[in-house]
Amino acid sequence: MIRPLLSAPLLSLSLLVAGPAVAQQRAPLVLAAASLQESMTAAADAWARKGHPKPVISFAASSVLARQVEAGGAADLFASADQDWMDALAAKRLIVASTRVTFLGNRLVVVAARNNPVRIPVRPPAALARVLAAGPLAIADAPVPAGRYAEAALRRLGVWTTVAPKLVRGDSVRAALTLVERGAAPLGIVYATDAKASKTVRIAGVFPAFSHPAITYPIARIAGSTNAEGEAFRRFLVSREGKAIFVRYGFTPL
Repeated sequence: MIRPLLSAPLLSLSLLVAGPAVAQQRAPLVLAAASLQESMTAAADAWARKGHPKPVISFAASSVLARQVEAGGAADLFASADQDWMDALAAKRLIVASTRVTFLGNRLVVVAARNNPVRIPVRPPAALARVLAAGPLAIADAPVPAGRYAEAALRRLGVWTTVAPKLVRGDSVRAALTLVERGAAPLGIVYATDAKASKTVRIAGVFPAFSHPAITYPIARIAGSTNAEGEAFRRFLVSREGKAIFVRYGFTPL
């Protein structure tokens, strides 16, 4: 009869000890490229189902997010749609270099409305230029990775000079996609995963891999982050289980 009386204080003490540890768990803040919107959200949901605090994710152009970090914005992880913006943060020691992993790949495509039968000829250049310059062509702004990939492809294929006057630019790859979805531009250059995420556009053409730098997504922990949940979520994202989530949304695991 004495044993239960002794166990109660011990139980209370264990709860007091465990309580602060649980309370210290904080949902990680992730800065993620706009093209990761659906896939990163799904990954956050999967992580939360494992009993972790659900990550809070801020989506925008990689250029915008990198500048937020440079300005001192607090966050735990940064997932970029190219290496350049991650390199920029690394050069200023704003990421933890040992945590940087390139974990996803993507493709560059031309999209059109589903009821638009146009097909994009990659060769010869004159045929490609004629189709792309027929009306406004939506692409992301120059500092945005998708915008730089698009410009590189158009230059490499010899049609930049003809097409450039017809460009309409969005502040992210998703903004460029929206211009096509709303009919503001008949064609747009986005990632294959953006096309897959849209219910109103289709892929009208795929740029050959040689025409632009490889589209890769690095992720790293931001310097100064001490949130253990942030590092744990990063490890999950780059694991086989985590990458499998992104594959469902059209990304290539690396």
